[in-house]
Amino acid sequence: MGLWGSGLGLGDTAQSSARPLLYRPAPGNDMESDDVISVGELDRRLRRAVEVASGDFWIEGEVASLKRAPSGHVYFTLKDEREEAIIDCVMYRFDAQRARRILTEGARLQLKGRATVWAPRGRLQLVGTLARLAGRGELLLALEKLKEQLAQEGLFDPARKRALPTAPRVVGVVTSGAGAAFHDIRTVAFRRGGLRLVLAPALVQGESAAASIVAALDLLERYPGLSALIVGRGGGSGEDLMAFNDERVVRRIARCAVPVVSAVGHEVDITLTDLVADVRAATPSQAAELLVPDRQMQREALKRCERHLVQAQLSLLAGAQARLSRLSQRVSDPRFVIAARQQELTELTERMGRLVRRSIAQRQRQRHQLLQRLAHRHPERVLSRARGDLSLLRSRLGAVMRLELSARRKAFGRCVAQLDAMSPLAVLGRGYAIATHEGLPVLASQELTVGDTVRVRVAHGAFRARVTQVERAMTEPEVTEEGPVSEVRS
Repeated sequence: MGLWGSGLGLGDTAQSSARPLLYRPAPGNDMESDDVISVGELDRRLRRAVEVASGDFWIEGEVASLKRAPSGHVYFTLKDEREEAIIDCVMYRFDAQRARRILTEGARLQLKGRATVWAPRGRLQLVGTLARLAGRGELLLALEKLKEQLAQEGLFDPARKRALPTAPRVVGVVTSGAGAAFHDIRTVAFRRGGLRLVLAPALVQGESAAASIVAALDLLERYPGLSALIVGRGGGSGEDLMAFNDERVVRRIARCAVPVVSAVGHEVDITLTDLVADVRAATPSQAAELLVPDRQMQREALKRCERHLVQAQLSLLAGAQARLSRLSQRVSDPRFVIAARQQELTELTERMGRLVRRSIAQRQRQRHQLLQRLAHRHPERVLSRARGDLSLLRSRLGAVMRLELSARRKAFGRCVAQLDAMSPLAVLGRGYAIATHEGLPVLASQELTVGDTVRVRVAHGAFRARVTQVERAMTEPEVTEEGPVSEVRS
């Protein structure tokens, strides 16, 4: 169904003068006493006036310029088909959700709302709250449902569409016998080439149009030698094209045994027959152009093909002659060919003999070398060399072990001497003794008190003694970060 669009007509406006108009107050008027208001105040006054004057009402018109905002609000215009009148409308998200199914482009609606002035743009608009289909809008909704059903059944699937015949002989036409569509088809078809047009007159608008179109299709399919069909009519309003949206017509075109070209209305008009047909033409004249090949263009194409064919044949013939000449030059007396091949055979035989003799001599040298290597690697010789190597290694190992043992004994002697020199027992042997108290060595007399028992270790043995007197040293070294410091105590 075609969607019709129309614009709001604007009358001629008088052009203003190039010089600006200067407004001066009348003499004696006081400018400061004038009531000056802001633009926002003016918009508010206009909005109150419009809302009070209009109230809630129902308005009917055709939806156009439909736009859905991300916020969920819907902006559109309502047009009056009977006169040049249009108004901007808006339905906010919570109201637009309820009218989502019927709020579509081209639908005829009855909208309930209140007129107001939108201050940011100073624009008059209708804020709609409820919407319902009216008149042709209900038909549009039914048409959308039928379109979805037929699409689900696969009638509009591109895979089922057939290609048009390249050289049709008989073309059937279903349209009005008195309309201009058949005249255009006939004029274009006979101008482009010779074929037979068969017209099955049918009603193309009105209540009986769908049945008439189906009957015409049934009649044309029985015509012998039919190559293709054209179904269409000239332009018209949406109601005039409704016959080509009828379910019976759509299903009958889908069952046609020959390819069908749909040419309904003008280029902007789209009907269900355009979707189900094998090819859609924008106009009836274009349908004839799609089906009927241009005879003059065919003649020119045939001449071009003829020239190309002659050129290709001449080129092939010239190539064949050139190859024949080259082959003739290559072919000579067979005796010379045989003699040349015999000479090549003799040379190849001699060459093969030399290669065989060279290969045999090389293999013999390799065998002699392998025998020499085998004799050199005889087990007795290998064992004899191994025994000699083992005896030499054994003597070298003994010498190395003796040197290593002597070095280790000397090192052990040095360690023993160092250990004896550092042993406290050696100090005790020079007349010194070690006193311990509770297992710890006594380093200062202040660590003992009278009556403590100490163990005294001497060079040979040890004994226990009891402290009867503690004597303090006259001077005791003080250890600092710089070293010990002697201090004399009184």
